[in-house]
Amino acid sequence: MDPFITKIQNINTIEDALAELHNQTELSPKLQDLINFIIKAHEGQFRKSGEPYSVHPILVACITAHFSQEEAIIATALLHDVVEDTHFSLDYVKEEWGSDIAHMVDGLTKIVEIRETEFVPSNNTNDSKLISSALTFRKMLIASIDDVRVLVVKLCDRLHNMLTLSALPANKQKRIAEETLVVYVPIANRLGISTLKNALEDLAFYYIYPNEYKKIDQFLEEQQHAMQLNFNNFISTTTKLLEKNGFDPDKFKIYSRVKHHYSIYLKMQRKGISIDEVLDLFAIRILVEDDIACYKALGFIHLEFKPLISRFKDYVATPKENGYQTIHTTVFSNSKIYEIQIRSFEMNKIAEFGIAAHWKYKSGEKNTTNLNWLKSLEFTNDNIEEFYQDTKNELHGEDMVVYSPKGETFNLPTGSTAYDFAFAIHSDIGKKATACYINKIKKPLLTELKSTDIVSIETGDKEIARCTWYDMVKTSRAKKQIKFLCTHRKREIDEMSGKNIIDTIFSRYHNEVSKKYPYEAPYKVPEILEYFKYVKQTVEKSIVKDKGLVTRFKILTSKVKEYKFDNVLIYSNFSINSVSFDHCCHPKFGDDIVAFRNGNEAILHHKMCDKAYEKIKQKHQMLFCKWTRDTLYQYKMLVSLPNTKGELARLLTYMSQYEGYILSVDYGRQKHSYRQYCDIEFEINKANIDEVRKIIEKKVKVIEFFSKKDAYKN
Repeated sequence: MDPFITKIQNINTIEDALAELHNQTELSPKLQDLINFIIKAHEGQFRKSGEPYSVHPILVACITAHFSQEEAIIATALLHDVVEDTHFSLDYVKEEWGSDIAHMVDGLTKIVEIRETEFVPSNNTNDSKLISSALTFRKMLIASIDDVRVLVVKLCDRLHNMLTLSALPANKQKRIAEETLVVYVPIANRLGISTLKNALEDLAFYYIYPNEYKKIDQFLEEQQHAMQLNFNNFISTTTKLLEKNGFDPDKFKIYSRVKHHYSIYLKMQRKGISIDEVLDLFAIRILVEDDIACYKALGFIHLEFKPLISRFKDYVATPKENGYQTIHTTVFSNSKIYEIQIRSFEMNKIAEFGIAAHWKYKSGEKNTTNLNWLKSLEFTNDNIEEFYQDTKNELHGEDMVVYSPKGETFNLPTGSTAYDFAFAIHSDIGKKATACYINKIKKPLLTELKSTDIVSIETGDKEIARCTWYDMVKTSRAKKQIKFLCTHRKREIDEMSGKNIIDTIFSRYHNEVSKKYPYEAPYKVPEILEYFKYVKQTVEKSIVKDKGLVTRFKILTSKVKEYKFDNVLIYSNFSINSVSFDHCCHPKFGDDIVAFRNGNEAILHHKMCDKAYEKIKQKHQMLFCKWTRDTLYQYKMLVSLPNTKGELARLLTYMSQYEGYILSVDYGRQKHSYRQYCDIEFEINKANIDEVRKIIEKKVKVIEFFSKKDAYKN
């Protein structure tokens, strides 16, 4: 952890906290008055750890001052808990210290209010509910904040809370750590403040996965000395190389850095490797004067050492969205691999401090930094398993750069498709995309892109819902837009299908009974059997009221019957003798389906089938249909098995006790002798993903676990 953050963690008295604040910034008379005020305002209050409460706001101010010397931000850090935890009001803050500080304090108070409203109680043990509520909290938080400085103060506040988390009970520790990983880490990443992001990740990782943290920590302790000596030799060689080629030793610096714990863990899980296979545990960082010096240093290094071209990235010419600029390269030297980062001193400041490195506010002027790019965090997947996958793919995965025909650069996760690129340009481009050209050659939209590709997208007039593409795109933006399109299409289909089903029931009496006798929520008719029956009865009463006794007699003799065919149930007042699936689509057990009446036969389609969509719009006669309760649900999991004889067989035998049907088994890359990774897809007659996962975890260590449900489902 950063030495400054470690120092903050060890301070627990007002005197030491004030001394550190003096180290971080020169205290103006206004800040000194504020310190005296908050000490008095929080007098008699103590934290769970037993220290005086005012130690907390002073240390939050220390952390804030480390990133920004602006007086208003430091003042806000000192005051951030006053309105919430004392009898002093926001109006008092505004009157005493001005509207700018009051505005930020108000933003921080709103965050507390949103969290208390949206976050589940700490005694809740359901991980899915914890993550789901945290995601809701994050969306509301970002939507409600119009001043990015508020988010930075809150990140500093959360960091100090995480540093003192050991004082809380275990259930609260995990809840707050989960919230930190889901809510605050992505915000710190988007703001480009790597010092905060890395510290928050490692602290959260320690409480969520303590065993995994300890294993990585132990490995680093055991290996760090030998690896550091090795890197010291390489740093010495690189220093001499640069000096020999004209670099002034007073104008460049070389440091070594160790990859932080959570980043190591994610790479191990993502690639299915052990810690000793992670190539970039250590790296050297070269700081030079300017952009040109970065490329000069790179040239001399590549001429001296053999580079691994596949691991070269130039974020100087093509910065990341959060402003990060660095050249990354990896080279061979004496049969060893070394990762090298090259950046200017200014780039280093931006990489460490992010958006705070750019702040230059006029006194009393409200920050108007555009938060539209940050609001993309609102669109993260609400499903806990998919959320973690998205997080690993986008926030911690490797990036590539592709170009538009006009030379605009786009950073995308490695493995992204042209369809991902279309949504990266604009959501409307993605929705209406019809074709793409990659390096002037026409290719399918799902073609995987490579770094430096030049991509153009052709669009049509209409939005196209490509629901089966959900699992084939990489970015959460594309996934979210596909889900949005398909949810909208599904609602439209349900609306039309509900009317068609009721019209079919009463087709003996009226062509379009739903027009003559309208009813509420037709979209519920194909989804809920009880509602379908309720609407049928409601329409019957309306017809009887209009038509009289003869019609009533006919309706009573035309009751809806249940017809069962294998795993499909059909409800109709027409005789149905058989069920068949049309050749155009292939719905699996559990997929949403629709049924069309063809005489005495029911023809089934996937609900999102284009051919079915056209038939629905043409008001073809339809029937209520559903799967029987013995539906099979598909899941996919990555498990870790001891590399001993019969382990896989024992797992599969265990799963067979719960009537799990294995669809596929794939082994992950294995270079060590004691663990192996297995990717298993299976079907089981259980819809609750948490219940299924618990069954599996009784027998084996589960690394990842996903439902294979379709994109249009919630």
